[in-house]
Amino acid sequence: MIYKVTINDKVYEVEVEKGKANLVRTTKLEAAPAPVATAPAPAAAPAAPAAPAAAVAVAAGATAVDSPMPGTILDVKVTQGQAVKEGDLLVILEAMKMENEIYAPCSGTVAQVLTTKGATVDTGAHLVTIS
Repeated sequence: MIYKVTINDKVYEVEVEKGKANLVRTTKLEAAPAPVATAPAPAAAPAAPAAPAAAVAVAAGATAVDSPMPGTILDVKVTQGQAVKEGDLLVILEAMKMENEIYAPCSGTVAQVLTTKGATVDTGAHLVTIS
């Protein structure tokens, strides 16, 4: 039997027989051409629920604490104006069924809390700023 498996934009064609498997062919997927719009665009669509937050500018001199991976915020342990020391727990992030604790990289005062409990964040999203 021959199977086609796609991994990282490469298609592997594998022939499987009783007790062994042989790679038959490997091909790279071609990027699909962008569709050409022939009709006017429809009216504005409703917003998707739980969309990730837009990028937020960080004030000069402030330190942004970013999400190291995509995930869901389980808890925010600090509030705006709170004094924190280096190593204090700021946020608990769930990623791949694991709870990841995000700690303060420096001492200072929490200038902004840019996320909320239950929010979905991407890698590099600003969670907290410390000044």
